[in-house]
Amino acid sequence: MTEFTTWDILRNLLLAARWTVLLSVVSFIGGGIVGGLVLFARTARAVWLRRLAQGYIELFQGTPLLMQLFLAFFGLGLFGIDVPAWLAAGVALTLWTASFLAEIWRGCVEAIPKGQWEASSSLAMGYFQQMRHVILPQALRIAVPPTVGFSVQVVKGTSLTSIIGFVELSKAGTVVTNATFLPFTVYGFVALIYFALCWPLSKSSQILERKLNVAHRNH
Repeated sequence: MTEFTTWDILRNLLLAARWTVLLSVVSFIGGGIVGGLVLFARTARAVWLRRLAQGYIELFQGTPLLMQLFLAFFGLGLFGIDVPAWLAAGVALTLWTASFLAEIWRGCVEAIPKGQWEASSSLAMGYFQQMRHVILPQALRIAVPPTVGFSVQVVKGTSLTSIIGFVELSKAGTVVTNATFLPFTVYGFVALIYFALCWPLSKSSQILERKLNVAHRNH
């Protein structure tokens, strides 16, 4: 029987944690891009665009991420298309992340006083000019803390991708446990690594919120 040292266990988990970090970063950046597009549609003047964006948000927020992962991985397989686990995980998490970021940012945009819209409109600015030069710079101050805070949910959400065979930290924990028969040690390390990834993000969100609130009061 092969003997596994504590370092062997930790090293394998840290190697898998790289994929958790990479998937989180890709999903957050991709979700930010898609979420930005959904935000513009959600706040557009055209009613059909607003309804389309609202439907997208309600669909992805109202259904379990686990189901979305299954559909991304197995859905195209019904048409004979082989989808790699990493691609299905990336796409599903990106679309899921986008729905939440778009709604977070919409709330921040709507928190800007209507007088700002009216003032910029009186300067003959179009919608995109208003958003770019007046609304978004002000909404950014409000949006930073909840956006950074939501990144914690993205990191934790990657653990569900193990169900479709993507080998990230959670999946690696299962594999290492099956090889070592030391579930308490293995999952203890898994929990500590997740904490090491999420705690700085959560703390950063709190610090940013305090600093931006202080800056706003001083201003």
